[in-house]
Amino acid sequence: MNKFWIVLAHTYWTRFKSKSFIITTAIFLLFIIGIANIQSIIELFDRDNEPDVVAVIDETDSIYSVLSDSIEQMDNNFILESYEGSLQEAEKKVQSETYVGVLKITYNENDLPVGSYHTNQLTNTSISTILKNQLQQIKVAMATNQAGVDQAVIESIYAPVNFDTVPIESSDGTTAKTEEELSGARGLVYAMLFLLYMTVLTYGNMIAMDVANEKSSRVMEILISSSSPVSQMFAKISGIALLGLTQIATFIIAGYVLIKQKQDELVGGMFAFFGLSDIQISTFVYAVVFFLLGYLLYATLSAMLGSLVSRMEDVQQIMMPVILLVVIAFMVSIFGLNAPDNSFITITSYIPFFTPMVMFLRVGMLDIPFWEVGLGIGIMIVTITIFAIIGARIYRGGVLMYGRSSSLKDFKQAMQLSKKE
Repeated sequence: MNKFWIVLAHTYWTRFKSKSFIITTAIFLLFIIGIANIQSIIELFDRDNEPDVVAVIDETDSIYSVLSDSIEQMDNNFILESYEGSLQEAEKKVQSETYVGVLKITYNENDLPVGSYHTNQLTNTSISTILKNQLQQIKVAMATNQAGVDQAVIESIYAPVNFDTVPIESSDGTTAKTEEELSGARGLVYAMLFLLYMTVLTYGNMIAMDVANEKSSRVMEILISSSSPVSQMFAKISGIALLGLTQIATFIIAGYVLIKQKQDELVGGMFAFFGLSDIQISTFVYAVVFFLLGYLLYATLSAMLGSLVSRMEDVQQIMMPVILLVVIAFMVSIFGLNAPDNSFITITSYIPFFTPMVMFLRVGMLDIPFWEVGLGIGIMIVTITIFAIIGARIYRGGVLMYGRSSSLKDFKQAMQLSKKE
């Protein structure tokens, strides 16, 4: 057991002090700081920017003032300016960037406003959309006034309908989640899927490269003479896991501190959209459980595959099956966000390689019976145990193999070598 901890500590500290780990951690911390201060950054760039100006040629002589007042009451990045010249002259000023566009307002045969927006920035549709919507409201007000309809009646017609979604209890005793719970769960599911996806790709590849690196430098020959290969495999998996937890904990602490400092700014924005305060405690517990199970499964596979190669350039090729499994699981989960109760999602949630992501998706988005979650966890534990046993045997023989890994025959050769020990 002493040798297990020695290998674990060596794996952890070697990676912890590496430049790649420090640089990656620093980049992600800067990214987190940037996200938390995104509003301040945007304001910094917009501080010295003058609002865009839209020229208005009002041939009705009555609509400009009403339209201008409504635009000023909105939080827009443009203002209106009355223009007395011709449309051709105004278009020339658009070309010289004096104006971003020209709005021409006329009356139709029913004495109702008609607008045409002239601009050379066709990709920027926000201004034209706002102008169109505001002009539409003015048109409705004028049309109803001509028809003698009371303004209060119009407001009541256009007022949003009151509509609530009420969860009811199903025959098995479960209750559908409320909109607030679903909103919060969706944010946590997104975070969990992305975290597990990145963790498996990053740290799984790190485990395989660590094993291959020791084999290429012949350090493995010294290690296997001092400790068992099985002990080495699980020590490396545990060491990389601790490294990952250290990095993730750093990000979580940094994020928490920044959220507390920027809480007033974040409330009502993206933070409110995710609604983490509405999530049940059990959902957080399941997130941790499925994250750990997913890591253990893919880390065991990575260590097993890494033991079959002795050259660093072969690691990516041998890791391709693991990468494909993770990508497929991620894509299935993204599809399941819009249809978590789909039969396809239910079936794939019991496939061990997909269970960490897909089953957690169902737990977060649906209120499923505990036995389904327990069955998924049980399948994961059994699968991890089987792969750990097989992986340990392959690792025991694989670390003694040198040369280019080319086919599945390497698995058979590794198993045969493990039996000779």
